[in-house]
Amino acid sequence: MSAAVITVPAFASSRDGIRHFFGTRGHAGSLALDVGVPARQSQEQGRSWLLSVKQVHGTDALVVDRPLTEMDRFPGGWDALVTDQPGVTVAVRTADCVPVLVHDPRRHVVAAIHAGWRGAVAGIVPKTFRLMANRFGSMQSDLRVSIGPSAGPCCYEVDNPVLDQLRMGLPDWKTVVYDYQGHKARLDLKALIRRQVEGEGVSPPSVSSVNLCTICQDQLFYSYRREGRVNGTMVSGITLLSHR
Repeated sequence: MSAAVITVPAFASSRDGIRHFFGTRGHAGSLALDVGVPARQSQEQGRSWLLSVKQVHGTDALVVDRPLTEMDRFPGGWDALVTDQPGVTVAVRTADCVPVLVHDPRRHVVAAIHAGWRGAVAGIVPKTFRLMANRFGSMQSDLRVSIGPSAGPCCYEVDNPVLDQLRMGLPDWKTVVYDYQGHKARLDLKALIRRQVEGEGVSPPSVSSVNLCTICQDQLFYSYRREGRVNGTMVSGITLLSHR
C-alpha cells in the first residue's frame, strides 16, 4: 500500500499486462476526471485514456470495444464498465460503496464495477460476468476478481429498507449481516459480493479483497456514511496494457 493508491499484486500486475489501483482520498484530487468524457493520460507507450461515467446504482454496464477519441462522450448512466481496448482505464468512483475490478487473462478483457447495496442485491457483479461471457466469450473460471475498500461490517449499520431488499433478493441473507435485531443490522457488503462471485463459478483463489473500512479509516478514505455528505470520492480503475 502507498499513500496514494492500493494495489493487489496477487490479483494483477504489469507482468500480467494489467495496471490497476484502488484509490484513496489523497489520490482523487490528482486526477483530471470529467464524468462521461475520456481523459487523456500520459504514458510512455503512447496515448492512453481514463474513463468514468455517471453512476446510478443500477446494474447496466457500458462496453467499450473500440478505440476512444477526444470527441467521445458517454452521457448515460452505468455502474460497470467493460473493455477489451488496450490503454483504456475503466474507472469507478466510491465513498463507501464497493469497487470491484475484474480481469480475464485469457480473453484480455477488464471491468470496473461500482456496487452499492442496491447494485449488490440486484446482482450487478454476476450480471457483468454474464455480459463479459456474451460479448467476449469470457469463462467464469478464468476470471480474476478483486474487491476494494468499502464500508465494513464493523460500521455499516442498515435498517428495514435495506434489510427488506436483502430478504427478497438473497435467500441466505442472514449470512452477510451481523447483530441482527429485527429492524437493523450491520451489513457486510464485501461478503455479499464474494458469495455472488463464488456462486458464479469463480473459485475462491481467484478472488482477493482489500479488507479496509472506508468509514473507520478517515485519514485514508472519503465516507458518505461518516461525513453525512459527499465531500469527495475515491477513484479505482483497471487498464489492459496490451493484447498478448
